[in-house]
Amino acid sequence: MCTTQLYNKIMKCLNVSEFREQCLALLEELPAEGIVITKRGRPIARLEPFRKNDGDLIGSLAGELKIDGDLLSTGEKWDAES
Repeated sequence: MCTTQLYNKIMKCLNVSEFREQCLALLEELPAEGIVITKRGRPIARLEPFRKNDGDLIGSLAGELKIDGDLLSTGEKWDAES
């Protein structure tokens, strides 16, 4: 078992063989961030709990993003009348 970082979340990862052996137990105690399943060291699947309500996504990135400058500007100065 290892850990991997995905979208600023630290997730457990298991290879396919470990997942096969522990599948039922993992489903009983599935962490909120989920588990990454690997094959030969490469991620092939992500198992995460089913959310009943997507409302918990609202505000989940608060404080994580920083807007630099004017969001609607191209940064170029131009005159629409010329």
